[in-house]
Amino acid sequence: MRVIHEGRLGTNNQSFNVLRLSMEHIEPILELQQSVIEALENKEILQPLSYEEFQYILEGKGLMIGAFTNKKLIAFRALLVPPIDEEHLGWDIGLTEEELPGVIYQEISNVHPDYRGNGLQKLLAACIMQELDLLEPKYKYVCCTVAPFNIPSLKDKFAQGMEIAALKEKYGSRLRYVFVKELKKDSAEKEWTFTTRRMDDTAGQQELLKQGWKGFRMETREGTQWVEFRREVQ
Repeated sequence: MRVIHEGRLGTNNQSFNVLRLSMEHIEPILELQQSVIEALENKEILQPLSYEEFQYILEGKGLMIGAFTNKKLIAFRALLVPPIDEEHLGWDIGLTEEELPGVIYQEISNVHPDYRGNGLQKLLAACIMQELDLLEPKYKYVCCTVAPFNIPSLKDKFAQGMEIAALKEKYGSRLRYVFVKELKKDSAEKEWTFTTRRMDDTAGQQELLKQGWKGFRMETREGTQWVEFRREVQ
């Protein structure tokens, strides 16, 4: 099996490697997901995947990679090729039906609680995007959803250059940010205007997003989370 990356954990100097995952890894994947869920104080911030959803990805509708140390799965990350339906995130970010096949989702990302603090989430993000370049067909957009106040996941998305394009209820009635990154983005310099909203100001953020603003960064001010928005100057 091809090794995508080799390294050493910063916390204990253990060696680890990153591999593509397949159906033979399904049980360790489910066990790791359960360990992550059990460690969460607020279990609403994570939308876990079922056996069937992992199987869908592992059997060709996406891509999964995992980090192993001593043959133990300690972290994984997934990309999903979504079905074209009314729940497709492409609709939420304003794409046309013809553009929807060019979207791939950044799906669940889990790091075992015992191995946090090693930068594995960030590393796997870089590795899986490298692997995405090898896939056919080529994709134009990466999308995902994140719960407000899921600070580690929000930091992860912003660090990858993803932007908030919508804030709405998904998965029934759970409020979620919809993130997007255009993979072949125009690199020309642009002029921006900026503003901020508190993360708990749902209506204020939604109004900005309707006006074409995008959330691109977050910060903490005196214990309060704020989202920074920008919009291209026309």
